[in-house]
Amino acid sequence: MFKIFTLLADLLTYRLFSLEEGSRLGGGVHFFIEDVTKIYALVVVMIYLIALIRAGLNTERIRDFLSGKKRGAAYFLATLFGSVTPFCSCSSIPLFLGFTSARIPLGITMAFLITSPMINEVAIVLLGSLLGIKFTLVYVVTGLLAGMAGGFFIDRIGAERYLTGIGEQARAMGEAQDPGSADVPEARPRLTFADRREFAREEVKEIFTRIWKWVLIGVGLGALLHGFVPDQFILDNLGSGQWWSVPAAVFLGIPLYSGASGIIPVIETLLAKGLPVGTAMAFMMSTVAASFPEFMMLKQVMKPRLLIIFFFMLLVFFTLAGWLFNILFI
Repeated sequence: MFKIFTLLADLLTYRLFSLEEGSRLGGGVHFFIEDVTKIYALVVVMIYLIALIRAGLNTERIRDFLSGKKRGAAYFLATLFGSVTPFCSCSSIPLFLGFTSARIPLGITMAFLITSPMINEVAIVLLGSLLGIKFTLVYVVTGLLAGMAGGFFIDRIGAERYLTGIGEQARAMGEAQDPGSADVPEARPRLTFADRREFAREEVKEIFTRIWKWVLIGVGLGALLHGFVPDQFILDNLGSGQWWSVPAAVFLGIPLYSGASGIIPVIETLLAKGLPVGTAMAFMMSTVAASFPEFMMLKQVMKPRLLIIFFFMLLVFFTLAGWLFNILFI
């Protein structure tokens, strides 16, 4: 599906710019081109489709359904939905905005945001073939529990007051003029398909103009590191199994950003060379589920305090998971 972005990056990096394939500079430039084009395409398509669907739905009923559930069940539903959606951390952001616009409680939305990139069918299949069913089950359960715990914590601290930018505007717009609601006082009549398409186009224009530069900055930071952190560096510094190697692996993985299908072959190599399994998994989860582009886009949705809380929450979850894997599968 994403091969076209790889081919485009190959063409520009190695043909047009004549950079050496396999070099550090070539790898960094290739990473930048491939990920910027892929993220832009995913974000535009996802924003459009979600806005198109949301404009035709009664989101008030969806919100009431989720809010009316016992909160634990709602967290579980959000994490379950996140686990079956094949999205990376960046392409989960449009869904996050859609949930925010529908005024779904922030804790439920965050439960989805945490789980969606952590668990996906690619990771499950590849990890199952690489490490076995028992390990994969522990990985899935850990991801679900992390999402539920994160959602619970976000609601407990009343984090909705830390929304800003797009998030604050989206929630306010949802309060005033939910396009799919027939129950809100003075709501607009149900939209025609042409109206829904226009609504979706406006959503794309509004959101994309706010986040495009942050994607460039985030991917650019990742590209600076991507070609300059070889596997051997990770093995030399994190391969001894010390307690601190797990949080160090999490910090190292965040700026590198990759999808599950791209990072698992690297994990396989690291495991074969002796990296402890928990350290490798902590590195994988931080690489897949947290990234500079994601935080740069979330910067438009969250105030700095919530962004810092979210960052340290992921750090804690990934570190605890890594320690758990190292204890269970030593």
